[in-house]
Amino acid sequence: MKITRRQAAMNQVIRWDREITLLMNRTLRWRTVCPVFRVISHLGDGKFWYALMAAMPVIHGSYGIRAALHMGLTALVTLVVYKSVKGVTQRPRPGAVHAAIRQGTSALDEYSFPSGHTMHAVSFSMIAVSWFPALSPLLVTFTLLVAMSRMVLGLHYPTDVLLGALFGLLVSELSLMMVG
Repeated sequence: MKITRRQAAMNQVIRWDREITLLMNRTLRWRTVCPVFRVISHLGDGKFWYALMAAMPVIHGSYGIRAALHMGLTALVTLVVYKSVKGVTQRPRPGAVHAAIRQGTSALDEYSFPSGHTMHAVSFSMIAVSWFPALSPLLVTFTLLVAMSRMVLGLHYPTDVLLGALFGLLVSELSLMMVG
């Protein structure tokens, strides 16, 4: 049976996905890596974002309320996208497929595609930075760390994270266009 170019390219992406995940996951052997990325991942569960949304009205009054509401409404849309795609694709997490991948923390659900943490981090960051540009260095850094944590902890493949980021970007861009 002849393999098409498309199949060969897809097989290569799958190999890269696995190899990059294994490489990043091996950093858990270093004593400080797992606790640091576990904390980042747990903050990315929502705690960091909820704290940010709660602080906005306190610091910026009605402007902060509008920004927090914008983030909250975008979060609902992102959640629907995340649940819908995950329910359809049902891609197993890396640790469920590859014995060499150690899961550094418990997963919130069974499937890996797309990365909900990354999707939410990107969408929240885009919305928050559109309202408060000065937050950009903090939020971009935190978003990148959340995305990395998902691979380091063995919960996601790079394609889960990249496409989660893309979905988050698309949802936030649509949201920003609607708010105008």
